[in-house]
Amino acid sequence: MIWLKRLFKLFLFGMISGLILIVGFYFYIKDELPTEEVIRDVRFQIPMKVYTADGELISQFGEKRRIPLHYKELPQTLIDALLATEDSRFYHHYGIDPIGVLRAAFDTIILGKRTRGASTITMQFARNAFLTLDRTVIRKVKEIYIAIHIEQLLSKEEILSLYFNKTFFGNRAYGAGAAAQVYYGKDLDQLTLAQIATIAGLPKAPSNYNPLRYPERAKQRRNIVLSRMLTVGAIDRATYEDAIAQPITAKHHGAKITAYAPYVAEDVRKKMVEKYGLEQAYTEGFNVYTTIDSKAQKAAQQAVKDNIHAYDERHGYRGPTSYLWHESELTDASDTLESVEGQEDITNDHAQFESWTFEQINEYLENIKDYDDLVPAVVTNLTEKTAYVQLRSGIIDVIDWENMKWARPYISDTAQGPAPTKVAEIIQPGALIWLRPNNDNSYRLSQIPDVSGAFVALDPTNGDIKASVGGYYFANNQFDRITQAKRQIGSNIKPFVYSAALENGYTLASLINDAPINKWDNKLGTAWRPKNSPPTYGGPTRVRRGLAESKNVMSVRLLRSVGINKTIEHMTRFGFAKSDLPKNESLSLGSAALTPISVVTGMSVFANGGYLVRNQLIDRVENIGGKVIFKNPKLVAGYQTPEVNAYNDTVESDYQESNELMPAPRVISAANSFLITDAMNATIWGGGNWSKGTGWSGTAWRAQSLKRRDISGKTGTTNDAVDTWFTGFNSKIIATSWLGFDAPGRPLGSVNYNTNLDNKQTFGGESGAKSALPAWVSFMHEILPSIPVTYREIPEGIISVRIDIDTGLLSRKTDHTTRWEYFIKGTEPTKYTDSNLPIRLDDNKDQIKEDDELF
Repeated sequence: MIWLKRLFKLFLFGMISGLILIVGFYFYIKDELPTEEVIRDVRFQIPMKVYTADGELISQFGEKRRIPLHYKELPQTLIDALLATEDSRFYHHYGIDPIGVLRAAFDTIILGKRTRGASTITMQFARNAFLTLDRTVIRKVKEIYIAIHIEQLLSKEEILSLYFNKTFFGNRAYGAGAAAQVYYGKDLDQLTLAQIATIAGLPKAPSNYNPLRYPERAKQRRNIVLSRMLTVGAIDRATYEDAIAQPITAKHHGAKITAYAPYVAEDVRKKMVEKYGLEQAYTEGFNVYTTIDSKAQKAAQQAVKDNIHAYDERHGYRGPTSYLWHESELTDASDTLESVEGQEDITNDHAQFESWTFEQINEYLENIKDYDDLVPAVVTNLTEKTAYVQLRSGIIDVIDWENMKWARPYISDTAQGPAPTKVAEIIQPGALIWLRPNNDNSYRLSQIPDVSGAFVALDPTNGDIKASVGGYYFANNQFDRITQAKRQIGSNIKPFVYSAALENGYTLASLINDAPINKWDNKLGTAWRPKNSPPTYGGPTRVRRGLAESKNVMSVRLLRSVGINKTIEHMTRFGFAKSDLPKNESLSLGSAALTPISVVTGMSVFANGGYLVRNQLIDRVENIGGKVIFKNPKLVAGYQTPEVNAYNDTVESDYQESNELMPAPRVISAANSFLITDAMNATIWGGGNWSKGTGWSGTAWRAQSLKRRDISGKTGTTNDAVDTWFTGFNSKIIATSWLGFDAPGRPLGSVNYNTNLDNKQTFGGESGAKSALPAWVSFMHEILPSIPVTYREIPEGIISVRIDIDTGLLSRKTDHTTRWEYFIKGTEPTKYTDSNLPIRLDDNKDQIKEDDELF
């Protein structure tokens, strides 16, 4: 009996010691136990989605996906699958399962291997949600305590709900709801039993049982889940047999992009991160609705690409990327193969073959990614006028002569070789080339372009950006030329210079001397000789025609007359920073470096009648429940409220914060806006009477193909055609197009059509009219049909009188030597033309006193 007493005392001592140890450890980790609020917290971790104004998906940002579900939304088959597999006694324990522990211990000791785990669902939830995955004793003890703590706070249903909402299911899916969307593109209640079992088997090892990467492992795990469900009676034998016979059907279901606008998406991402922070922006499930119109964006995207390729073809073919083999002689692949831009180096291990096999070519092409729309191909055979090519996936195609004959050899940006007469002069078998798809499923010989382009369109009445293309291929270059590239704008500056002139006594009928300028600069010791482009001069010329024909010397003379300081002050009304406007006469020719978004916003003042709107890309932000949590206020042209003060004033701040629509400040008079817009209309439609010999064309005459009399615009070309621009508009849409090289100072060059290289003659220089305008015309061909013709309303205070086109004075004639001209009332001519009177120049024959601050 003594040994029984000793055994009892030892047992009692052990119990007390164990109890003390348990209580002591509890107080040791008590502060680490999660609160009920933390346990219950299930935050949405849903990526941010960016949409067009008409609901097309532009992009999605965020790695984690979580779609919280209530317990009643969980399918019973999912609950049964989890309980059968992980914790069949879930409803009979309080966080830890002693019977389960004993079973696991028995299997380990008696059978010598671990056949089942001892962790309950509550313990797994505790580990996944609050602990690391380290296999340590202290972690396991914490897991037990947290599990018991959770069971004291929550009901079994709440624990299951949290488990299915917080557990990681692989592929960035957190929670069963997100897993159903990622793997099957459906809600949980739409899944089959086999699919449910696949998801239920994932938490044990999401990477190892990932049905996308390891379908066989996923199938084995799924069948184990189904077997356990059969064992515990959750399903019958027939259901089990049918489920295990099903194949693994999981596929990745990401966001389906329906509107391609990568530069827009990145701009929105930056703005959202700045406003909400990275974590919140990426996980709160925000739906960001932009002002982008999907049709306009698509048209702009295509216009930029087509325009870039048109320039690239005009300047010649730079040749194949590399040669896999040569027909004429065998060479070492290391000498003939070059790495494709943006791709990994690919070496030729088959130099001993005169040509590669079908399979070898296919394998080679599989390692080369597309370059936006351009696809790689290998030339396999030639005829005189066709080329046989092999594309990726073993597709064989034929490129006809019409799609290759453009490929004159590229010599430089200003010189190209003779036009080819047969395919062999362009490419040879073994050439790795780039092809561009045509609309009829055929291909056109192409090349990765060197030149860059950009395009932005907005609604001039409220500043909503309707389309924005920051470059050719976002994946290759994320630099957004719309918002980040400050480039000299050339003659796109002239409407603002002419607007300042109208505010300082000039009219559209004023005569300015279109004659060469030769101005000596004492500081530099050289003469400044600005020239027209082309260098032709017409003598005394009306302001209207000077703007339409983009006469450089007339712009300089107007700036001189008005004064540098007055002109700069006037230009700041259009939203331009004074620091961006050089304080010298080159300003009149466009030496200011501005971004396309600032140019199109400033030019909107002419399109909307004189108001400065604020360009904006984000219209509103909605949370996951569809509630609007942010709405971007709009400055609307002509919107009237009592809060608007006098001319050139802004609205009061408290009004800005509380209203979605606010009046845009008036920055120039309606009359000034009307007159400049009307003169810019002549940039496209010209003037005079062609049949009588008095007709003349504006620089943007190519836009006449749109057959719209309600459009106005201005070309822009900098020195040596480094930058080319066109901005055009009517009262409903305005757009700016830019083309140039990213490399600073590299001219766009010219086109040489002479095939005699020894005596080549270069002509056809690039310009705003030739290089930037075509993209604008292409865009407007798609957009204008949906916009009714809207003729400009003549503002109060504008009158029209008949003038003589040579002198700008009043005329009693009604023939081709006259025209009706608009004037602000009180500025119209008061004298009639008289051949006996000398022509008066409004710049006083160039003797205007120059601003002392310039020199």
